Amino acid sequence: MPFRIRLAELDDLQALAWLFDAYRQFYQCAPDLVAAQAWLQDNMEQERSVLLVAQDSTGTLLGFTQLYPALCSVDLVPFYVLYDLFVDASARRQGVGAGLLRAAETLARQRGMSRLDLETARDNEAGQRLYEGLGYGRDEVFYKYSLALD
Repeated sequence: MPFRIRLAELDDLQALAWLFDAYRQFYQCAPDLVAAQAWLQDNMEQERSVLLVAQDSTGTLLGFTQLYPALCSVDLVPFYVLYDLFVDASARRQGVGAGLLRAAETLARQRGMSRLDLETARDNEAGQRLYEGLGYGRDEVFYKYSLALD
């Protein structure tokens, strides 16, 4: 399947929101297309994140990745957190996810980032194979902790 990857634009918002909502449902969130679209719109307008989309020859969006800028105070460098990666079920196993990851790497290098960090669910074995196949190393040193502030 031929596709191209490009930076998302506000004109993509409706189709991108549908993919983002499907991504959130994959992680057991309740469907909420309105909230998904608002989140993406805020991120794009406030430049809180960078969104890359994969698009087929008809203009249909097949998938996306969302990168959040971050800083490492230990190494004194900027980096991207690759927080979201999603490919529509109809386009899986056709290189779209790998293409998005490669495009994210290229963009990060162009923008002077020192690395790309990501997390994935322990049971997301397909994702782990993809990441490791593209050179991502699993962190064997640090544990991840979170404090819910609800």
